[in-house]
Amino acid sequence: MKTLIIYASRHGCAKRAAEKIGAALGEGVEIGDVRRSAQFKLDQFERVIIGGSIHIGKIQHRIRNFIAKNLVQLLEKQVGLFICQMAEGAEAEQEFKNAYPPQLIEHATAIGLFGGEFNFEKMSFIEQYMVKKVGKVTASVSRINEDNIVKFIEKMRK
Repeated sequence: MKTLIIYASRHGCAKRAAEKIGAALGEGVEIGDVRRSAQFKLDQFERVIIGGSIHIGKIQHRIRNFIAKNLVQLLEKQVGLFICQMAEGAEAEQEFKNAYPPQLIEHATAIGLFGGEFNFEKMSFIEQYMVKKVGKVTASVSRINEDNIVKFIEKMRK
């Protein structure tokens, strides 16, 4: 099945997740950063996976814009949706619900909450300050949930 994986990633977490999914799904997969190109020919793909990272409670605006522009076409495809986020539990679930339109979530074959990272080496001074102040984190930390990524891939293979 020809698959397009579209992502937006500020510090690389969503990009690595997209690449891991792409490698697991094998041939016929194209991966694209929506921040670099908004021109994807959806009619060439049977399956579309969309993912991004959450910053200050929201997914990147380019992901939201891409979905708004292509929602009708997306609802005709097999769709997977994921986020990378540091929140956990009910807060993470709410961030996911806020990231994607309800009708796309209902239509999705798989949804994934993959956890996230604070990578101080890739953050600006202001981002580091905010994470230290609000998140009470003083060094790089990774909370990637590999099991959730594997479960997502399994659902997308069906």
